[in-house]
Amino acid sequence: MSAFAKLAEVTSHGPLPDFAPGIEAVFPDEFQECDCAVEATGDPLPDFLRGTYYLNGPARFGFKDLAYRHWLDGDGMVCSLRFEKDAIRLKSRYVRSRKFVEEQSAGRPLFRAFGTAFAGSQLNRVGNGLESPVNVSVYPFAGRLLAFGEQGLPWELDAETLETRGQFNFNGRLNDASPFSAHPKIDPETGEMFNFGIFFSSPAPRLYFYCFGPEGLRYRKAVPLEYSCSIHDFSLSRKYAVFYLSPYLMDAAGLQRDGRTVMDCLEWRPERGSRILVLERGTGEVAASIPIGSRYCLHLINSFEEGNRLTVDILEFDEPLYTHYQPVPDLFQKVSPGGPVRLTLDLKSRELVERVELGYSKSPDFPAIDPRLAMHSCDEFWMLGISAAGNNGRKFFDQLVHAGWSGGTTDIYQSAPGCYLGGEPVFVGDPGSDQGVVICQEFDAVARKSSFLVFEAGSVAKGPVTRLPVEQIMYLGFHTAFSRCG
Repeated sequence: MSAFAKLAEVTSHGPLPDFAPGIEAVFPDEFQECDCAVEATGDPLPDFLRGTYYLNGPARFGFKDLAYRHWLDGDGMVCSLRFEKDAIRLKSRYVRSRKFVEEQSAGRPLFRAFGTAFAGSQLNRVGNGLESPVNVSVYPFAGRLLAFGEQGLPWELDAETLETRGQFNFNGRLNDASPFSAHPKIDPETGEMFNFGIFFSSPAPRLYFYCFGPEGLRYRKAVPLEYSCSIHDFSLSRKYAVFYLSPYLMDAAGLQRDGRTVMDCLEWRPERGSRILVLERGTGEVAASIPIGSRYCLHLINSFEEGNRLTVDILEFDEPLYTHYQPVPDLFQKVSPGGPVRLTLDLKSRELVERVELGYSKSPDFPAIDPRLAMHSCDEFWMLGISAAGNNGRKFFDQLVHAGWSGGTTDIYQSAPGCYLGGEPVFVGDPGSDQGVVICQEFDAVARKSSFLVFEAGSVAKGPVTRLPVEQIMYLGFHTAFSRCG
């Protein structure tokens, strides 16, 4: 019997098939921090790959008397891969958020989690939401490195040591009561950063839209919403900010009053319908609100305008995904089908005029493009997929997909049995051409080893050209960023 077959036999869970044997190894109570050199194997890395790759994700999933049950519950850890001319160095550190520090000191959980209930759990200091585990994303902005969580303000890290410097409040212009998402967008041309947050209120829900320059907050705009909906992401074009509003309704009063988790307070109401909300970037004023059916979007890919036409590229699903992020480690047992969709909107007539679906429905996530093409017409993108999607039983990402709106999804890397992929694929371009490489994570459950994989961006199906093996098992993260040297 092969090592993989033995692992599958040992780790099968209940009556459902197990399409992710060994995945429990990347959901321990706690990962150790690391600081070590990495030796590349395979082809030499290209000269243009100079800079630092950053990754954020959940890495502490429990305490002595409590195991978290939802992927979004875990405390955030940021790792960096620093690519220098003759060396590669890996570092990882927990974000020393208020939640992490106080719970570490107490030796037990104190704060309410996204999907795990326990007696006596606390909300944040102002009582309007969770104390953020700061576990979703990390972005360089205005000479700083900021780590973000699903709720709450970002935390500043030292870009080289990853030491936590403290919560970042934009020169005192925002505070713990300010709704703030984990998906800011940074305009590569102007250096501006935009973000949003949802004020969950049944009688008067609002979307707050923010614009920041290097000097701090430039403006914020409160936009009334029809319903109190959960929004994770948005996209940016040169003139607009674009939001996919799904009727995934949040009962904030229940969170504050009844001691329930966020998952307990979310309700999918597809009969309410979904919309694309378009805001003017310069003012936050509503440019259009267009009905588009009754589906769900967690992550958007890109947006660009041509005259009165606005193109919005998204990953769209039949229903929300958060329910499939549990129970840890048996994720995605009956994951919602979905895939890439390109929407074309006429902003003058305020209607959807074209809808194009690519023929890939393996429940993809973590889409990424060449950042040089953000806000412009962009054909190619990369994402992770689940080969066993459509089958009942736990599963995980095991495909890296290179897709194109003109060419489809024929360029797919399928990881070996017992190997799983993580981390939003990050594209690093050659400054002298339109070529580049893509980096993502891999965990080999048979060998119990983690690696970072480097692919030729235009040909991922042939497999990684370079591997960066790690001395210890690494958490499988969420979102990434790459900062060039100089």
